[in-house]
Amino acid sequence: MKRAIFLAATVLLACGQKGEEAGQETTGQAGSSGPISWTVPGGWVEEAPSSSMRKAQFRLPKLENDPEDATVVVFYFGLGQGGGVMANIQRWVGQFTQADGSSAGDMAKISSATVNELKQTTVDVSGTYLFQMTPMSPVTTEKPNFRMLAAVVEHSGGPWFVKMTGPKNTIDSWERSFAEFMNSIKG
Repeated sequence: MKRAIFLAATVLLACGQKGEEAGQETTGQAGSSGPISWTVPGGWVEEAPSSSMRKAQFRLPKLENDPEDATVVVFYFGLGQGGGVMANIQRWVGQFTQADGSSAGDMAKISSATVNELKQTTVDVSGTYLFQMTPMSPVTTEKPNFRMLAAVVEHSGGPWFVKMTGPKNTIDSWERSFAEFMNSIKG
């Protein structure tokens, strides 16, 4: 009997750990990280941040024919850290090339707006994503037909960075929820 209870407890514990690793799907919950807060759109799966630079991390389920899920990551490095707005926009655009090998800069769409008294500068870029496993890594993996929606949110305590990256069709399907997320950010 004790053996059966031990086995049942072990199975339940293992299942619980697997569920935590896989993340929990959110249904429009509020979230925050220090001086800013946001509302997480329904369908986004919250994950444990994979590094201390990440203040929040989400997985967005892929469309049926896409190779992988999309991700949304919120970064914060502190006051005076992380670089300027345009330096980050240019770096993000530089992570993409076009099918003919040309720069994605001519195709990128950059816009700015003030939302909830915080200036947001957003870039929308697509093409072949030059994925790096770690920042500044010289090794890249080409991911064709990808798209990134990214933003710098200017806050008195330092800039916040939000990046949604994934297969273009999957990003297209989640674009509206990204806008909802960005419009919900308050500081």
